[in-house]
Amino acid sequence: MRWSRQVLPLLIVAAFGPELLAAPPKGLGDPGTLTGLRIEPNLEGKGVLVRGRDARQQLFVTGIYSSGQFRDHTRSVQYAVEPADLVEIDSTGHLFPRKDGKGVIRAIGSGVAAELPLEVTGIAQDVPINFKNQVVPIFTKLACNSGGCHGKASGQNGFKLSLLGFYPEDDYEFLVKEGRGRRLFPPSPGESLLLMKAVGQAPHGGGKRMDPDSYEYRLIHRWIEQGMPYGLEKDPVVVGIRCLPESRVMDRGAEQQVTVVAMYSDGSTEDVTRMALYEPNDPEMGEVSLTGLVKTHDLAGEVAIMARYQGQVSTFRSTVPLGAEILNRPPVKNFIDEAVFGKLDVLGIPPSPVSDDATFLRRVSVDLTGTLPTESDVAKFLADSAPDKRAKLIDRLLDSPEYADYFANKWSMVLRNKRRGNDALSPTYAFHQWIRSSLYENKPYDEFVREILTASGSPEDNPPVTWYREVDQTNEQVEDVAQLFLGLRIQCARCHHHPFEKWSQDDYYGLSAFFSRVGKKNMVGGNPQFRDKRVFHNDAAGPALARNERSGKMLSPTGLGAPTLALSADQDPRVHLADWMSAPENPFFAKALVNRYWKHFFSRGIVEPEDDMRETNPPANPALLDGLAKHFVDSKFDLKQLVREICNSSTYQLSALPNEYNLKDKQNFSRYYPKRLTAETLYDGFHRVTATTQAYGGLPAGTRASQLPDPTVGPYFLKVFGQPQADTACECERSQEANLAQSLHLLNSAEVQTKISAANGRADLLAKDKDRKDEDKLRELYRWVYAREPDAEELRVGLAHVEKHKENPKVAYEDITWALINTKEFLFNH
Repeated sequence: MRWSRQVLPLLIVAAFGPELLAAPPKGLGDPGTLTGLRIEPNLEGKGVLVRGRDARQQLFVTGIYSSGQFRDHTRSVQYAVEPADLVEIDSTGHLFPRKDGKGVIRAIGSGVAAELPLEVTGIAQDVPINFKNQVVPIFTKLACNSGGCHGKASGQNGFKLSLLGFYPEDDYEFLVKEGRGRRLFPPSPGESLLLMKAVGQAPHGGGKRMDPDSYEYRLIHRWIEQGMPYGLEKDPVVVGIRCLPESRVMDRGAEQQVTVVAMYSDGSTEDVTRMALYEPNDPEMGEVSLTGLVKTHDLAGEVAIMARYQGQVSTFRSTVPLGAEILNRPPVKNFIDEAVFGKLDVLGIPPSPVSDDATFLRRVSVDLTGTLPTESDVAKFLADSAPDKRAKLIDRLLDSPEYADYFANKWSMVLRNKRRGNDALSPTYAFHQWIRSSLYENKPYDEFVREILTASGSPEDNPPVTWYREVDQTNEQVEDVAQLFLGLRIQCARCHHHPFEKWSQDDYYGLSAFFSRVGKKNMVGGNPQFRDKRVFHNDAAGPALARNERSGKMLSPTGLGAPTLALSADQDPRVHLADWMSAPENPFFAKALVNRYWKHFFSRGIVEPEDDMRETNPPANPALLDGLAKHFVDSKFDLKQLVREICNSSTYQLSALPNEYNLKDKQNFSRYYPKRLTAETLYDGFHRVTATTQAYGGLPAGTRASQLPDPTVGPYFLKVFGQPQADTACECERSQEANLAQSLHLLNSAEVQTKISAANGRADLLAKDKDRKDEDKLRELYRWVYAREPDAEELRVGLAHVEKHKENPKVAYEDITWALINTKEFLFNH
């Protein structure tokens, strides 16, 4: 591949100058002098409050430097307490209470000291242990109630717990009453089967989970000793958790202790740092220990650490700058560039320069239309000197039928438009044509979605009704709508509280109620073997309600995080769902679409995966996501305008060639990230390069792969290169990963060989052309394949090969064509 063969240092010098090549990234740089320490958390400015003998507190100590930087000193300071016997603090800043009283905590390091008031209460009082608030979190922390152990649906070896402790009342029943209480032995708690297995004194498939002198063991031992109390209805419950600090700018290879505080319904708080579960959203960026110690790796960017406790979630965000000097930054053309380049300035990651005209032409043609530019288009564009030629090209591509074809293929797949078995062809084709027409005419996105969700009638009269053919169950409708139009994977909440989000079963079934009155019936004169039905609003069933399968509660239509709606039987709840979704203040709808389209162009979403937008999976660039969503709403959900804004930005037009500093950047869009051509684009491009065609049964001659209305009619080539089969609403169904079968197919399949050597194919036409020089013909071939002119070395090699086969030039041009289509430069969009 030509663009990957260049010598990187030479490119850096050419683009930025020799001074940048020599400048090492400084990260946060010299922090200066340590001027102070700060002991935290200091909630409400009252210092550290420790309540109860079972309480613990994770301290973190922040060093304040003359440069304004903050750095973690939790493990490098010496702790002291007055009175000394009030609490015990270990070297990690973990505090254990010893007696009631008031005092002071001091931290001393590098000649600087800090102190914080301390108050301990409730030590002398033996308060009954609350099963839900204190025992269940232990099962979660030790993975006893995980899906791979006792938390799976069938339990493990006769003992079952609710998944991740979402239903503590069931756990209490399983543990205390099931099997005649054989797992617990109150007269001698230490001989309880629950504890003996956990400490390895009895055979246990899960192995040893705790030590006899651990906090967890002592707490469960005392709970059994107390007679296994469950707790009272009036006892407070966890209503939220919070990570402290909420964010921090950190150097590469640095550490930061995080404290997690749980907030209760009575207004009280509790440190749950050692009971929470942690997970980074990008393990390549950072890691986190079981005790909440965050460590960054060598990559610059942002990493979010998810903390989870008792069904509540929160995140700690770490910004890790590279700290390189940014010179010759590309021009800022719109709000996209302001957000992207602003973030790169903070991180100190120099962006690559803007790509050349040939690269841009091929890139935008593929991204907007799924087609390679023609040889004449390449020659014309490269010769054009107008300063606005790129903007004009984008407008021309957006107005082309190929744009509608390409994006109709994209939407048709995720809308699960396909034919199965005895299905009639016409509904599939009609729905695809409706999608294509909507995109070609630039129908506002909110109207596009509304017409699908509220579709009624027959597929013949109203093609969007076809969506209800494949997505025919209420749970599928709920989950597809959430994933496709709201960017939320809510499937988990169907059976239990979402483990990584705030959504409960009530939230799931409140959304389900919008589809509870979708009626279906066979069409008059229709074939009963076909799945196509007439869809209607079934007002005879009464007001829209959905039943929570676990609790039995009947729920009215409710948008996620929105007020409950009281609808009469004659009101179609789907209309109100569309109203809620398309409201400008909806927090999900616009962001989900702009994130999905951003990934289309950049091979990575601002939130990744693009349809898993949750609090614990924050955007790589919040300002960029918010700006795109606002622009989309302000434009009245204009899809073409969104695409136009993205493609006209300098961010989109950056070179794919990395510089010395952004080679490892995968989340900040400091360069264009190359991506393999989709199966359809590659197949169509192969035919364009070889000047051949492919026939598809029942479709007009000249039909391209990206125009196929039904994925089931595609040839083997498309399947082997990852064409999705429209089985799910997830774009992850499309595979763009390379494999051996693809390489073998391109190298020596009969189809590829036959079309390269076809009569009147490209190689044959070039060989027959006696009026032009071989150099001119090679230049034409390169414009077809790569949308650029060949360099001197490529010309020399090509001409030498033609000269070698001058007796049979067709063989030479076949060889060259075959070689070019097997390069990464052809197979990738860069």
